Amino acid sequence: MNLLFKNPKTTFGVIFSTCLGMMAVALFMEHFLLLKPCMLCYMQRGAVIMLGLIACAGYLINPTKLSSYRGLLMACFIALLLGIGLSLRQLYLQSLPVELVPSCAPDIDYLLDTLPFLEVLIMAIMGDGNCAEVLWSFMGISIPGWTLIGFLIILTYLIRLLFLANEIHSHKQN
Repeated sequence: MNLLFKNPKTTFGVIFSTCLGMMAVALFMEHFLLLKPCMLCYMQRGAVIMLGLIACAGYLINPTKLSSYRGLLMACFIALLLGIGLSLRQLYLQSLPVELVPSCAPDIDYLLDTLPFLEVLIMAIMGDGNCAEVLWSFMGISIPGWTLIGFLIILTYLIRLLFLANEIHSHKQN
């Protein structure tokens, strides 16, 4: 088998490393390119961090049971679907004509200080006018587009892992 699909520790290490890379790029863009993230950007980072933490747990646990391995892969799958949904939401907002873009909300720090967390979470998922603004693009693809591409690459890898789960684990270890 290919080195990337060899064992559970390697597979979770690949996912974790990819998440670290995605977060490094996000932090570089924020602190060196001085691009201020919007609420949906923070939510997408949260999905990357959640995925990275699950992968880190999988790496440290190194599951020997097939059911544990598949369970961790499914948890990664759920975090990925959340990230994909958030990326698609921001891309949708960016594709709206100017007159249909929602109004801008106050800064996330202010919202967290003044509103209940659940209300801020719902507002973040819905996005606002700041989320519709394209601050940076490369090859005609904006930041949430590149984030979506990253999520889809991990999703493709994850689907392959789910199909190879029986080969990665011996049939004795159920």
